[in-house]
Amino acid sequence: MSKSGIIEQERYTCAIGALQSVVAIPRAVPILHAGPGCGDMIAGFFERSTGYAGGSTAPCTNFSEQEVVFGGIDRLREIITNTYKVLDTDLQVILTGCTAGIVGDDVESLAEEFQAEGKPIVAIETAGFKCNNFEAHSLVVNAIIDQYVAGFEADNPARDEKNTVNLLASIPYQDPFWKGNLNEYKRLLAGIGLKAQVLFGPQSEGVAEWQRIPRANFNILVSPWYGLPIAEHLEEKYDQPYTQFLHIPIGANQTERFLRQVLAFANEQGAKLDEAAAEAFIRRESEAYYEEIDNLATFLLEFRYGLPNHVHILHDAGYVLGFSKFLLHEVGIVPKEQFVVDNTPPAFQEAIRAELKTTSQKRDIPLFFEPDAGQAQAQLRALHHEGRGIIIGSGWDKELAKDKDYDFLSAAVPSPYRLVMTTNYAGFSGGLRAIEDIYDAVLATYR
Repeated sequence: MSKSGIIEQERYTCAIGALQSVVAIPRAVPILHAGPGCGDMIAGFFERSTGYAGGSTAPCTNFSEQEVVFGGIDRLREIITNTYKVLDTDLQVILTGCTAGIVGDDVESLAEEFQAEGKPIVAIETAGFKCNNFEAHSLVVNAIIDQYVAGFEADNPARDEKNTVNLLASIPYQDPFWKGNLNEYKRLLAGIGLKAQVLFGPQSEGVAEWQRIPRANFNILVSPWYGLPIAEHLEEKYDQPYTQFLHIPIGANQTERFLRQVLAFANEQGAKLDEAAAEAFIRRESEAYYEEIDNLATFLLEFRYGLPNHVHILHDAGYVLGFSKFLLHEVGIVPKEQFVVDNTPPAFQEAIRAELKTTSQKRDIPLFFEPDAGQAQAQLRALHHEGRGIIIGSGWDKELAKDKDYDFLSAAVPSPYRLVMTTNYAGFSGGLRAIEDIYDAVLATYR
C-alpha cells in the first residue's frame, strides 16, 4: 500500500463484494443492507455478473440518513418480506454495508425471525472496512454452512459418502474463469473416481448440493490462502480433513501433480478408488494434451524469433504461481518480476515464496506482494529485459503493455477488454487454452 493509504488500480473490492459468491449459487439472492452505491460499485467492477438476482437487480435497503439516525431494521424487514413475494428463491443472504455496520443493526436477529417461519435466510456482516472480498468469501460460505446447512445435518450424516468431496477453488467472478475452472475440476475429479460438489455455478445442484456438504468424505482446497477458513471450519464442524493445492493447476505437469495428490489423499481417507483406472485416465488426458503440443512444433519454429520470451504477471497469488510454473516449463516463456495484487496476509507470504522457488532450481523469480497495482506498474515501467515480453494482468495493464511494446493478455478483473463465459485455464484443457490466448495476442500484432 502506498504511504498515503490510497490504493491505485485496485484488483479486488471491499467485503460486500462477496455478494458475488451468493449470486453464483443457483436461485440464491443477496439482500444488501447498504447504501445504493455499494451494489452499483460491485456490479460495475465485475460486469456481466447478474446471476439469478444480482447486479442492479439485487434487493437493497438503500441506506439513507434516516436509517443512520433511527436504524434500518424495519426497512430491511420490509425489503425481505417483499423479496419473498416477488422472487421465487431457494436462499436469501443478507449482507451489510459500512453504514449498517457503523449503526450496529442486528441483522442476525432479524434473520432468525424469518428462519423461525421456515424461510431459508442467512445474515452476514460484510461492512467494507472489515476485510476485502477474498476474505469475505469465506465469511459468506461459513455463514451459510452454520445458519442454513446445519439445519439439514440429520438427513446428511457427516462423511457418509466416501467418494464424495467438497471442492473449494475459484472465487466466483473474482476469478474471471471460475465457471470453466469449476467445470474442469469436476470433470477431472470424476475421471479418477470422485464426485465433486462444486457448490457454485451451473455445474452445481444449487442449495440441494449445499445441504449435502456434511456427507463429503473430505475437502479439496485449491488456493494459497483464500478459502482456507472454509476448509478449517468444515474440518472442525464435520471432522472432514482437507488437502491443499497451493495454486491453479495449469497444463499437464501441475494437473498430473494435482490429481495424484488428491488420489493419494482420497485413499488415505478410505475412499474406494481404482488407482489403475485413475492412472489410465490421467495418462489419456496427458497424451491428448501433448499431441496438441507436438502440433505446435512447426508454428514455434517459424515464429521462434517473434514470440515473447519473458512474462510479468499481475494477479492473485494462485494465478501467479500457476502461470509461472506453466509458462516456464511448458511454453518456454521465462517468468521475470511477478506481482501478487490480492493483498495476501503476511502470514501466508513466505509459503507462497517457497512454492514459487520450487519452480526452478536454476533461476530466481522475483516476487512482490503489492496490493497497490499502481506501484506495481511503476516498478514495471522502470524494468528492462532483452527480447519480447508479455504482461498477463487486468484491463488496467493494457496501456502499460502498449507503452512498453509488450504483448498483453487480459486474465484478471477488472477485464473490460475481454468477454469470458465458460473459458477455463485450469487443467489440461486450460493449459491449451492459455497457449491459444497468448499466441493469439501475439499473432494479432502481425500485419
